[in-house]
Amino acid sequence: MGRLILILGGARSGKSTHGQRLAKAHGGKVVFIATAEAQDDEMRDRIAAHKSERPLDWLTLEIPYGVAETFTRLASPADVVLLDCMTLLVSNLLLLENDIDQPDAVKAENRLDVEIQALLAAIPSSRADWIVVSNEVGLGLVPPYPAGRVYRDLLGHANQRLAAQADEVYWMVAGIPVPIHSYRENSNI
Repeated sequence: MGRLILILGGARSGKSTHGQRLAKAHGGKVVFIATAEAQDDEMRDRIAAHKSERPLDWLTLEIPYGVAETFTRLASPADVVLLDCMTLLVSNLLLLENDIDQPDAVKAENRLDVEIQALLAAIPSSRADWIVVSNEVGLGLVPPYPAGRVYRDLLGHANQRLAAQADEVYWMVAGIPVPIHSYRENSNI
């Protein structure tokens, strides 16, 4: 137990769908950690649509950041935890900045470092397997504004750290999971 599967890809690549498929195939009790915050009507609609796609017996925890700390404190028994998604978690941490137009990159990096360290410590000590969904945003143009560049760098660092500890990493392309890293050949997920 305490395995980590990382699913990366672009927008609408099928990351969340694949994560849900893996969680269902795992069997047992699923805890879904949602990091999205409903800041406007469009986001509320997206969240409602995503909720309707999940099985009713899954426990959903809305945790915008502080995932490991909150999950551990709640001590919710789970066989698999699906964290969807790291992309919004990093965004939520960056939005804690007082001046989002000129974010303090060092402060944001330190905040993210604490988050990732806690998560990477919690996963192997958990009885649950973890599936983490995240976007790959580093394949496009360099963002023309400071917050965009800081965000791209933060998410890239988070993805690298998660991938380095993951038992399996999948790259999603047009709904097709492409395994790019696996430590274990005989996985039941």
